[in-house]
Amino acid sequence: MPKHGKKSHEFFERAKKVIPFGVNSNFRYGGDDNTLVVADAKGGYVYDFDGKRYIDYRLGFGPVIMGHGDPIVNARVKEAIDHGLSFAATQLYEVTVAERIIDMVPGAEMVRLANTGSECTMHALRLARGHTGRDVILKFEGCYHGAHDYVLWSTASGDASQVGDRRHPRAYKQSIGIPDVMRDLVQLCPWNDTEVLGEILAKRGEEIAAIIVEPVLGNGAALMPDPGYFEFLREQADKYGIVLIFDEVKTGFRLAPGGAGEYFGVIPDISTFAKAMGNGYPIAAFAGKKEVMESVGPGKVFHGGTYTGNVVSTAAADATLEYIQSGQLFEKINRIGGMLMDGIGEILNEHSVPHFIHGTPGMFGITFGEEKPRDWRGLQKANWELYETIANHMIDNGVMPESDGFEPFFLCSSHTEADAAETLTAFEAGVKHALGK
Repeated sequence: MPKHGKKSHEFFERAKKVIPFGVNSNFRYGGDDNTLVVADAKGGYVYDFDGKRYIDYRLGFGPVIMGHGDPIVNARVKEAIDHGLSFAATQLYEVTVAERIIDMVPGAEMVRLANTGSECTMHALRLARGHTGRDVILKFEGCYHGAHDYVLWSTASGDASQVGDRRHPRAYKQSIGIPDVMRDLVQLCPWNDTEVLGEILAKRGEEIAAIIVEPVLGNGAALMPDPGYFEFLREQADKYGIVLIFDEVKTGFRLAPGGAGEYFGVIPDISTFAKAMGNGYPIAAFAGKKEVMESVGPGKVFHGGTYTGNVVSTAAADATLEYIQSGQLFEKINRIGGMLMDGIGEILNEHSVPHFIHGTPGMFGITFGEEKPRDWRGLQKANWELYETIANHMIDNGVMPESDGFEPFFLCSSHTEADAAETLTAFEAGVKHALGK
């Protein structure tokens, strides 16, 4: 993380006086001297209070897909807000956003909006429980589905010594303040393991309301599913009457215009979206099959929120999704992200560093080691000290991935070939620094 200059240090000291640890999300704290502070941002860059520029591959942990301060998105918002913000009534942009999602996402027949990814997964799980009449959910180790008590178990930062063996996984509580009784409502399973999942479902399948899964491990170096894995999930969900939820808060509109359903060719019952759908504005959605979604409504499954469907966020999403539909965004992201993935691989091969590159051009991760990780348990064996040394050297030189390698590189359509070249130069310098060359 960046070491603070004088003005940035003074600003962060000011923040710590009024905000615990100086941040409004625990994920953002990197230490008293190294926590990022931002004074300005534009396109693919952020600037601290001392004026230092960084090529930004954190992008708010994924939402900024068109670039900071994008003029197309901001113009749509500026035009819309002159006519009001919140109405307690259905307004134009709510409908156009829902229509765009249905047009883009395979299997999305109806849509409800929310404000954040955590809200979205919470409502999706409630919907699955209401639709099935069951209480237990199944989630996978290393998957992060938001900050609510139902899912804050065995996420990427879990203690590997506390989760049991892979055939009998134990739910690891990620925060104090979560009631222990919640553990009875969540069944854990290793990711990418059809054998263990099959054993668990053979025992508990009739109890489980939902299987919720990240299509790519967004807090696990962008690990991809094994071939056939999602087909197996779909088959097992159908067999036991379980609602299959793809949590696309990170992958939605980033893997492909139609998300994981389009990319992998497997259709879930419900998909959750947030982050990239609004280019940084706070908006989320859950969408799915009509027969499931119609369980939401008065006297049935509750869903609400004062700011849900507000004009600011829906106007931003309308512009963002329209641009994605134009085809321009993925042409840019796939080209620049592909340059980075290929270039990083070439540099590491040249320096004889064993490695694996995971994910897609819009969202990719790197692990160092001889053995390719397939799941969260496998990630524990990677050389994260080497990754952190390289990443911190890059940050010191104005190129900013997340220094925690569990978090992927994120690309936006404002990144350029010149940015990619500068990034690869900084990456190779980081590798040489880490290897003592």
